[in-house]
Amino acid sequence: MLGIDLRGKRAFVAGIGDDNGFGWAIAKALAEAGAEVLVGTWAPILKIFKMSLTNGKFDESRKLSNGQMLEFAKIYPLDAVFDKMEDVPQEVRENKRYVELSGYTISDVAKQVAADYGQIDILVHSLANGPEVTKNLLDTSRNGYLAAISSSTYSFISMLAHFGPIMAPGGAALSLTYIASERAVPGYGGGMSSAKAALESDVRTLAWEAGRKWNLRVNAISAGAYRSRAARAIGMIDDMIAYSKANAPLTKDLHGEEIGSTAAFLLSPLASAITGTVLYVDNGMHAMGLAVDSQALQKNPTYSTPASV
Repeated sequence: MLGIDLRGKRAFVAGIGDDNGFGWAIAKALAEAGAEVLVGTWAPILKIFKMSLTNGKFDESRKLSNGQMLEFAKIYPLDAVFDKMEDVPQEVRENKRYVELSGYTISDVAKQVAADYGQIDILVHSLANGPEVTKNLLDTSRNGYLAAISSSTYSFISMLAHFGPIMAPGGAALSLTYIASERAVPGYGGGMSSAKAALESDVRTLAWEAGRKWNLRVNAISAGAYRSRAARAIGMIDDMIAYSKANAPLTKDLHGEEIGSTAAFLLSPLASAITGTVLYVDNGMHAMGLAVDSQALQKNPTYSTPASV
């Protein structure tokens, strides 16, 4: 029986802050396949995340198919908009959510992981942020646009640059993107569509560079609309989900487990010849060029759901 076997592999998953995002789903799938999982959590919510784990808030979500509980070998504070501590402004260092922390930049976390574990096999970049995501692109400030690029796109480049040297040859890296990279999605603003387009371009270039330099594979998953905490911040996620269910080939909700399973495959030896790829996991929404629920089409039976045969 062909299965995903990641026993003996170690993964670092950046971007887990609760139990309903893609990062959590990917970490859980990797653990199901036998991998040891390290986590990077955004520094300001580290205390809340750890407390929620300790208090059992996530226990239902932590249950694995074998009856055991999802365990993280170690949780590191991580702020992926900073490459080194010298980059951190004084006001951030002194912020009450940061003041008790140290070594939370990308380079520092990579060094700490190397000191703690030597090397990793898998790197997952499941984080993004656009401070002006609810603004139209025409209304987005330069600072807001650059912040979206820095947090959502350059952070992947920096993570791979710093973690690549401690990754085992044959390892793999993965990021998450969205169809707004190549299609206009009104309401997904603040430069986030630009950030996702840049991310997908970077995946291809990084696949070449990291492949030749460290024998690593680099891919991305273009995930469909999903009601995560981060997506709810956009303010239109319910409409996006409803639109997808009305127009995608598969008229169902997208589940985090589906992203997790696809990620586990792409990060496993089963995908050893796949790199530089953006794989759509969106119930087929990316394949559509027509909104079949449009009022303009309702009088034409051609656009109704095909009868079963």
